[in-house]
Amino acid sequence: MKKHLVLIEDEPAIRDNYRAAFERRGYRVTAHGDRAAAWQSLRQGLPDLAIIDVGLGDEPEGGFTLCQDLRHLSPTLPIIFLTARDSDIDSVHGLRLGADDYVTKDMSLDHLLARVTALLRRADAWAEALQKPDEVLQRGRLSLNVDRMTVAWDDNPIDLTVTEFWMLHSLVQHPGHVRSREQLMDAASTVLDDNTVTSHIKRIRRKFQQLDDSFDGIQTAYGMGYRWNAREV
Repeated sequence: MKKHLVLIEDEPAIRDNYRAAFERRGYRVTAHGDRAAAWQSLRQGLPDLAIIDVGLGDEPEGGFTLCQDLRHLSPTLPIIFLTARDSDIDSVHGLRLGADDYVTKDMSLDHLLARVTALLRRADAWAEALQKPDEVLQRGRLSLNVDRMTVAWDDNPIDLTVTEFWMLHSLVQHPGHVRSREQLMDAASTVLDDNTVTSHIKRIRRKFQQLDDSFDGIQTAYGMGYRWNAREV
């Protein structure tokens, strides 16, 4: 069965170009030009992946709003932001709202397709994992249920996106061992630039620090990557 993608883009020429490209690759594509039409459709049934433009018509941040609404419907739906605004502020804001990736419209179609493929592959792997007995990884005050994709610190739940979960899982598997940005991308089965990986790590830290302002579980190995603090084991 063809994977179903939903594309929300307010510029008709760009929307038609992307839709044609995805359909040539064998995807089933539903396209919308505004947030209201997209939301009405998505409430009736979710796709396998959503690609959302940040600015939608007269709503400069309509895509951000739609992402928030979608996250209430599904914490695991792969979401990619597509935008003409190459801004770190936009990137961090989009990831904070729960998007899995963030790309600009000047990115090649082949690169975008690679990111879509990676996120869909990850979603399939997670669905298969749900059929197995629960695997729980315990590291001192940290508990990760790999199959349910839940995280707790001192028994207090922490809400992570799918990308954030697998990056954290990669770090805590081998405390004290440095994981490069490329290894974290591989663990999350996605393709991101270095700044986006850094944004994900910062967001994971903030979520822990909201529960424990002394949290020092994720350490930066400058010029190399990140590691889980062995003292937290």
